[in-house]
Amino acid sequence: MSIGTNIKAFREERKLTQEQVAEKLGVSFQAVSSWERDEYKPDTEKLIRLAELLDVSVSSIVEERADTFKTKQAIYNWEHMKTFVKTTARNLKLRNTLKAVDFAVKAHEGQKRKRSNIPYIYHPLNLACHALSMGISEDEIIAACMLHDVVEDCGKTIDELPVNDETREIVKLLTHEKTTPANRDRMMKEYYDAITENPKAALIKCIDRCNNMTTMAWGLSRDRIFRMIKETEEYYPKLIEAIDTEADYSNAAWLLKYQIESMLDIYKRLM
Repeated sequence: MSIGTNIKAFREERKLTQEQVAEKLGVSFQAVSSWERDEYKPDTEKLIRLAELLDVSVSSIVEERADTFKTKQAIYNWEHMKTFVKTTARNLKLRNTLKAVDFAVKAHEGQKRKRSNIPYIYHPLNLACHALSMGISEDEIIAACMLHDVVEDCGKTIDELPVNDETREIVKLLTHEKTTPANRDRMMKEYYDAITENPKAALIKCIDRCNNMTTMAWGLSRDRIFRMIKETEEYYPKLIEAIDTEADYSNAAWLLKYQIESMLDIYKRLM
């Protein structure tokens, strides 16, 4: 696909007219039309502003490809993952996890992942499967993976969670209040500082960030991606250090560090 074809496709996907794009960029609609017909190419400054307006990366506009890749928003079926987690929980006698899976499925019922039709439960199940695949099978950790968003996103309270006190404490640490531009920096620092004191919560938070980073290309705005990159660079090295203080989690710490840093580097290059 040519640069012009890319611009037109993204513009139409956002339901914008050439005139609207032109007004936002401070150019004539004839200029936009000429870009889409591949008669001219926007200069660097216009490309950056165009990417911001269309909420895509610059590379997605300028790359001229003969073919486009087919992408997936979900790799595994969430019901299959639920069966796997529950079967594993029964085999390992993870009582909190068994209760947490059913509670989370019901709590997240009807919710979707951002900008998709994927059931939200896909996300906590991914975290649980991710932890199990790294050899982490502690009941409190897998249960908290399943429940980490139900208080923040589903209107549930900590006391409602059908799990033991340790799991509730982990979920409490992972739940943060809504912020404003005025208090965001302070509240996020306090939030991450508290998680750093609990290696199990730090482990789940890093798995959570890995999963969110794999989906942020289609689930988040360009500005939100920039913010997530900066937030990850600022806070997650300390979380990895906290995880690595526990000998049983040292392999997981290495894998999570590799995953997070690799994805950060990919996003920086594409942005």
